[in-house]
Amino acid sequence: MIDICPTLEENFLKVLHDHTAGDPMRADVKWTNLSRREIAKRLTAMGTPVSRNIVSSLLRKHGYRRRKAQKKKTMGPRNPNRNAQFENIARLKKEYLKAGLPVISMDTKKKELLGNFYRDGKIDTQETIETNDHDFGSAGAGVVIPHSLYDVGKNKGFIHLNTSHDTSELACDSLAAWWDQQGRADYPQAQKLLVLCDGGGSNSATMYLFKEDLQKLASRLGIEIRVAHYPPYCSKYNPIEHRLFPHLTRACRGVIFHTLETVRYYMAKAETTTGMRVKVSILDKVYATGRKCAAGFKKAMKIVFDSFLPKWNYTAVPEPV
Repeated sequence: MIDICPTLEENFLKVLHDHTAGDPMRADVKWTNLSRREIAKRLTAMGTPVSRNIVSSLLRKHGYRRRKAQKKKTMGPRNPNRNAQFENIARLKKEYLKAGLPVISMDTKKKELLGNFYRDGKIDTQETIETNDHDFGSAGAGVVIPHSLYDVGKNKGFIHLNTSHDTSELACDSLAAWWDQQGRADYPQAQKLLVLCDGGGSNSATMYLFKEDLQKLASRLGIEIRVAHYPPYCSKYNPIEHRLFPHLTRACRGVIFHTLETVRYYMAKAETTTGMRVKVSILDKVYATGRKCAAGFKKAMKIVFDSFLPKWNYTAVPEPV
């Protein structure tokens, strides 16, 4: 332990206090964005010269650590059924996984511009990489929509890239592509599957168009598709958010998405030491916006709603051919 004289410590605390060391809106939050070098320089000017190592020791002693902000505060009102739905999802996951049935976490990763546009991250390169100084979409080749699925039981990721619109039809086509390309082989005996998804977006819990497309999909594939939505503002708890998306981001860090093939190539490189691998394919269909569910669908639909929180829990049962 390094001996620190009282005068030095007093000056150190004064430096922090004078430089917005406390959040004026929250007395419990203490912080500083001064570098070790800047703190040492100010202490020297106060007659107590020290090295940056001593400054680091002082910061540790008073509980300061290098941290970055974390997105953990839930926005919006806390739904009174939030915890009950979490418990319901946990029960369903356990039930399906124990039975050897597929549990699929579904979401769309952030859209990306295609073209010579800046992307965050550093890579090793022999030459300077120069990109457009403004992200004007008109200067590129459109956007790429990475609709994503994560197989919770098999620890596998599946990305279906599209360049039109993120719609309920895309969500269902993505699920169908996974079943045809991988799911049927991985679960040859399965007659049903569980889909975990957010409450909004192309698979919104309140959108009947998604339910109509889902019903058509269940009938086309001949399997029962059960859906459980996470409560509003709780998308971070969806397994895909922490099991797949961070690894996709890391695999593509600093890479300029010049073409759709570039996106496919680098996203397919995502992997983890625990064995997670990713398959990436392209859905080149054009998806229309502004669609509405068929007239009379709400009255005649075969969607079976759970008695427990039916808004968030329901099943699309295959209709007989």
